[in-house]
Amino acid sequence: MYGHQDTHSAMTSRRPSTPTTAQILLVEDNPGDVRLTKEAFKQGRIENDLHVVSDGTEALEFLHQRNDYEDVPRPDLILLDLNLPRTDGEEVLEELKGDSELRSIPVIVLTSSRAEEDVAKSYELHANAYLTKPVDPDEFIETVRAFEKFWFSVVRLPPEGDQL
Repeated sequence: MYGHQDTHSAMTSRRPSTPTTAQILLVEDNPGDVRLTKEAFKQGRIENDLHVVSDGTEALEFLHQRNDYEDVPRPDLILLDLNLPRTDGEEVLEELKGDSELRSIPVIVLTSSRAEEDVAKSYELHANAYLTKPVDPDEFIETVRAFEKFWFSVVRLPPEGDQL
């Protein structure tokens, strides 16, 4: 029993949030989509801290905990738009999945692109899912809530620091 308690305290000390709070990084440059995503998570049942960055360069700084992001938590899940200023979503995905310390973080591409080549390229770069943003705001919120429920209620996410 002592060993089990030891392990539990080691796990909780690694992460500043409570075990039930999901850390989500949204990489999105469209303020309307950011607002809808926040609304969807607010209506959902999963406790979460939604961190938002508006371009790929900021996303990489957040993930590597550099500059203004030195004290941010490691995300449990990343929602990534492909069409981003500075560093685009494909470049972020490629760098993320090429990093042994970060590659186990699930990445859901959430983009307006329906292009087959974007879908194929995202999966080639090891995205965990590809979702096309619905144009209708209510459908957009429903889509976010559906994958929130799936990823945080059904799927077992990798523990922090696991390397594949």
